[in-house]
Amino acid sequence: MRILLIEDEAGIADFVSRGLREAGYAVDVADDGPSGLESALAADFDLVLLDIMLPGMDGITLLRRLREKRRRFPVLLLTARDAVEDRVRGLDSGADDYLVKPFAFPELLARVRALLRRPAEGAEPVIRVGRYELDPAKKEVRREGDLIDLSAREYGILEYLMRGEGRTLTREQIEDHVWNFDSSPGSNVVDVYIGYLRKKLDRPAEESLIRTVRGIGYRVEAPGDR
Repeated sequence: MRILLIEDEAGIADFVSRGLREAGYAVDVADDGPSGLESALAADFDLVLLDIMLPGMDGITLLRRLREKRRRFPVLLLTARDAVEDRVRGLDSGADDYLVKPFAFPELLARVRALLRRPAEGAEPVIRVGRYELDPAKKEVRREGDLIDLSAREYGILEYLMRGEGRTLTREQIEDHVWNFDSSPGSNVVDVYIGYLRKKLDRPAEESLIRTVRGIGYRVEAPGDR
């Protein structure tokens, strides 16, 4: 899961981003309104954590512009303002949740998990490809009803691929979505995790759910659709 944190207070940004990365999320950070808006429009995020008081463009204006552009990912507002009218204004502008500073990190993490459990607008609650079912709310993957035990990274890659069924995703796209770092040239981290997934998902003598597109990357297709 990839999260964008838009926060201009360096101490808070460092504290929150480190905690989220330790919890297994990929995190990008922007420290002002204009760069935050640019980042949110340029990449595929699962969640945005947005401070209201930002230089260059306040968080409410930024949020409204995101919704005008039909960016429907969940947004959690972080702010020192705790008046009822401020909370109402933020929620009416398109926010999904609201957390007042100072906050305890476990509460932030719980709210993040709750927002990420919600199916995206217009999306099916369960994603089905051939014999496989992925439940975003429960973070579960099943083959013909049997639960498959996946690590957080493995699940993140598979969800990204299954949401784009039939579309080839490059190694760079997968890495950017699931990790928060740039690998050195020739890094095979994505290939390694695809190997892990195939060992857990596939059965002998059957085509793999995950297809390699030579020189480009990977895509998910039901074996019978090829």
